[in-house]
Amino acid sequence: MLNAQLRLSESIFGKPEEKATRDGFGTALLELGERDPRVVVLCADLAESTRALAFKEKYPKRYIELGVAEQNLATVGSGLANYGKIPFIASYAAFSPGRNNEQIRTTISLNNVPVKIAGMHAGVSVGPDGATHQALEDIALMRVQPNMVVIYPCDAEEARKAVLAAAAYPGPVYLRFAREKTPLMTTRETPFTLGKANVMWRSENPQVAILATGALLYQALRAAQDLEREHIAAVVANIHTIKPLDKETVVSLARETGAVVTVEEHQAAGGFGGAIAECLSQEHPVPIEFIGVKDRFGQSGEPPELYHEYGLDAQAIAAAAKKVVSRK
Repeated sequence: MLNAQLRLSESIFGKPEEKATRDGFGTALLELGERDPRVVVLCADLAESTRALAFKEKYPKRYIELGVAEQNLATVGSGLANYGKIPFIASYAAFSPGRNNEQIRTTISLNNVPVKIAGMHAGVSVGPDGATHQALEDIALMRVQPNMVVIYPCDAEEARKAVLAAAAYPGPVYLRFAREKTPLMTTRETPFTLGKANVMWRSENPQVAILATGALLYQALRAAQDLEREHIAAVVANIHTIKPLDKETVVSLARETGAVVTVEEHQAAGGFGGAIAECLSQEHPVPIEFIGVKDRFGQSGEPPELYHEYGLDAQAIAAAAKKVVSRK
C-alpha cells in the first residue's frame, strides 16, 4: 500500500514529470544568492553543465571561474570560507572530488570549513560520455573524510532542498548530482531534514527493506510495486543523507523486516551499501544484498541500457529482494 507521500504522486508509475537533479542545484543557487550575500560560486569551466550559469549571470561579482583547475577550485574555495564566505564549488564528480581529493582533504575537511562541493554527472547515467566521466567512487572518497557531510538527493526538488540545507550547515558538505533527467518523486511539501531518511513505500507486514539513495530510488519504487504483485511485501526508504546516516531508521527497518537491499548508482564497495553494512553489523545484523556497480568501470551507452547492464534497474532490485528474503 502506498503511504501518504506517494499517494500525492501516483503518476510517477505512468508518465512522470522528469528533471535532472543538477537543475535543482541551479534553482537553489539563485534562491541562496538572493537571501545570503555570503554565498559565492566557483566553477571549473563548466558553468552551463553544472547549472551554475544562471547564478553567474545574475551575480557576476560573486562568481569565480577557475578554468580547468580542480585543485585550485578546492583551495580557493577553502580560502574564501576562511574569510566568512559560503562557497559552492562545482565540477564533474569525476574531477571534483575525483581529481582534487587531496586538496579537499587537506584544505577543506581538515580545517572543517564550510565549503559545499557539488559533484555533477555522477554514476553511469551520464551515458555516452563513458567511463572517464562516470564517477563511481566519489561517495567512498567523501564519506571517509572526517567532518564531511554527504548528501545524494533523489530528484530535482529534493536537490533544491539539499542545497539550501547544505548552505545552512556550518561545515563541509559533498552534494552528488546526476546529468540525466529523472522522475520527480517528491514535492515542495515533502519533508527534508539533513540526516533523516524518508519512508516512501510501505506494504503491509513488509518482508524486506529496500534502502535507496539518489535517483535510483525510482527503480527501487518500481521494484517494490512489482514485488507486491508477486505477494512479496517491501518497505522502501529514501536515504538522501549518507553521512551522517540515519541509523535509527536503518536499524528500525532492519529489525522490522529481517532483510535489507541497498541501492546506489556507485561502486558497491565502499559507498552507501558499505555504510549500511557497517551500521547493521554493529547494531542488528541481517542478510543484505547490494545493488551497485560490482568492481567495474562504466562505459558508453544510454542510461536505461547501462542500468540493465550493471544490474541497477527495477528488475535487478526485485531479484535481489527475493534472494535476500530467501536467506532469512
